[in-house]
Amino acid sequence: MPRINVDLIHPSSQGQMDLSLLFFGKEECVPGHSWGPGLRDSYLVHYVHSGRGVFSLLDRTYELEAGQGFLIPPSALVFYQADEENPWVYSWFGFRGLHAKSLLQQAGLTAEFPVFRTAPIGNPLLDRINPAGYFEHFHDDLVAVREERGRDALSLSILYRLMAELIRCAPEAVTPRTSCSKESYVRQAIEYIENHYSQKISVQDIARFVGLDRTYLSGLFKSQFGLSLQAFLLEYRMNRAVDLLRNKELTVSDVSRSVGYTDPFLFSKMFKKVTGLSPRNARGTEA
Repeated sequence: MPRINVDLIHPSSQGQMDLSLLFFGKEECVPGHSWGPGLRDSYLVHYVHSGRGVFSLLDRTYELEAGQGFLIPPSALVFYQADEENPWVYSWFGFRGLHAKSLLQQAGLTAEFPVFRTAPIGNPLLDRINPAGYFEHFHDDLVAVREERGRDALSLSILYRLMAELIRCAPEAVTPRTSCSKESYVRQAIEYIENHYSQKISVQDIARFVGLDRTYLSGLFKSQFGLSLQAFLLEYRMNRAVDLLRNKELTVSDVSRSVGYTDPFLFSKMFKKVTGLSPRNARGTEA
């Protein structure tokens, strides 16, 4: 039987909107062990420690070995199978978040190009700092922080490090360089939201700061995140409210004002719309 190690992340960590680690695991596959064809509802990255196998996506099949890995995008039909003679051992991590797609694009990982190799190619500076070492032990690192204080933050820091290493692995040509790209406008808007969400800002204020028409900017958010700019702003505020509600010294009104709502009743309505819970009930689930 294969040895499987799967860990689900504590539900409180899933409130992170920007990037959220959902689960991780490691498996020593028996010869011919396979999964699929099937779909996943979040992003999933596998890294091959040893052995060989095949991965299929979009009617294309990739033969993979140690030091390589593959991306499973959400809602994509995939199949993967261990080699009959030299079955692979792999670790994986599942995640989602509004920044997930953007970070993966910086790494050159898409449904059309789902495979990566940890040894950097063609960059003498990066060739001296091979990120394969980090992929080899990220599973152990995640296991090690499970019982630590601040485990959610520690796990999230490991996820961000993994994303950074994926970007470092990418051929330099796939890394966006144009400062006036659509992604650049979106980043400027997100930075504005991060710095001003506690104030009474509107979509028009954000668009004016970026220098784009509000409808066009909202369309960029819809294309990248599946959310309009208005919905993004709302979810950002409510996710910050979830964090603030963990502080029992703050009243619901205090939290409301802290995320840009002077009317606590409107805040409660919007909070329930996003989370499915009232602020008071959400606070009760933290006990």
